[in-house]
Amino acid sequence: MRIRIRLVRSVIGSLPSQRRTVRALGLRKINQCVEHEANPALLGMAKAVGHLVRVEEI
Repeated sequence: MRIRIRLVRSVIGSLPSQRRTVRALGLRKINQCVEHEANPALLGMAKAVGHLVRVEEI
């Protein structure tokens, strides 16, 4: 299963660990999308920054 992750809110004002998580997901700019193969580690990262990103299955 593949998932698409889109950064929908700015990381300004978020915790440094959340900024690093967004960067590790491959996101830099608002409304940028990346596609990844879903695995437990990646889903946990997306859940940790769930207020900043939108996740959808492809």
